[in-house]
Amino acid sequence: MTVVTEMHEEHGATFEERGGRRIVTDYGRPERTHRAVRNGAGVIEMGYGVVVVEGEDRVEFVDNTVSNRVPRANGEGVYALLLDPQGRIETDLYAYNAGERLLCFTPPDRAEPLVEDWSEKVFIQDVEIREASTDFAVFGVHGPKSTEKVASVLTGPGSPEPALTFVRGSMGDEGVTVIAGDGLTGEEGYEVVCAADAAERVFETLLTFGMNAVPFGYRTWETLTIEAGTPLFETELEGRIPNVLGLRNALDFEKGCFVGQEVVSKVENRGQPSQRLIGLRFDGEEANGDGAAVMGLPEPGVAVVDGDEPVGEITRANVSPSLDASVALALVDYDLAGAIGSDDDATTLRVQVESGTETGVPDLDARVVQLPFLEGSAASARCPDYHEE
Repeated sequence: MTVVTEMHEEHGATFEERGGRRIVTDYGRPERTHRAVRNGAGVIEMGYGVVVVEGEDRVEFVDNTVSNRVPRANGEGVYALLLDPQGRIETDLYAYNAGERLLCFTPPDRAEPLVEDWSEKVFIQDVEIREASTDFAVFGVHGPKSTEKVASVLTGPGSPEPALTFVRGSMGDEGVTVIAGDGLTGEEGYEVVCAADAAERVFETLLTFGMNAVPFGYRTWETLTIEAGTPLFETELEGRIPNVLGLRNALDFEKGCFVGQEVVSKVENRGQPSQRLIGLRFDGEEANGDGAAVMGLPEPGVAVVDGDEPVGEITRANVSPSLDASVALALVDYDLAGAIGSDDDATTLRVQVESGTETGVPDLDARVVQLPFLEGSAASARCPDYHEE
């Protein structure tokens, strides 16, 4: 359930269920909203699950389980992964040191299993773990003017920097924590966290006070993030090892042992993973005036071929309102991708849509595009980085 459902409805929102949580799909005309965010600022209610970890040993306990180093200083955060023994991603999360507690933001359906898993691992440590997803509201503010937007309504400190640090202040007389984002939309961004009972006032302040901002939902979130080359948990991360996704921002190879580290380190030391994430653009298929694709989009899992040889699969496809074209992310053989040159000399691959006869979608020619598809006011920290010379 969203925290401010009635306010979303007043703005014409439609909804969907994800991970057991009701989220906003869009408010109508998502392509126009996309362009408004790219040119200004927009506000989205994020559908996170929230886990609170308290006790004297909270930092050490969480640090021992995740792939990145949990900060010990109040006001700092980190993006990290929980892996299985084979190095595959079970969940991603943001862990923030909020003084006497850690706040962990997860995909919505991962909070409860995470609490259960961590609780089973507590022995003599002074640690208390609980789910708190309904205690908080989190609003993302994104766009090249998001810094101005936040500054226009935040009372107290200035906007935080660098990424994943935060400050405390107030908006509309309600206490808030403002976190500097890590550029997932390819634009400057922040997350505004408040108590659930303050959410309506904070959301109203973000939309109607100070500099203008448009509300947007997850349909626009997905087009913004695919343009930025940002892999997401549900479509790219889950069940894969982080090396193939180039998620270097989620890994600390110098920290102590964590589950899955041996596999991840072995692949890192080998010099390259088996696959890598690339961008594909379907040329010759433009979008109509509303940003809707003329062609059908390939489904996740359909094959990508080079000549007659299968070389990978689609993970996600969408219409890019900024490019007026259909684009996709795909995992392909690393050696193939390593031979791909600049966009001026791009490799062409083919997407085999096996169900094309039934859906009317033929096999598609796709041009490989170096990620991100476009550059905005910030670079996504998750845009693949394979540490190549």
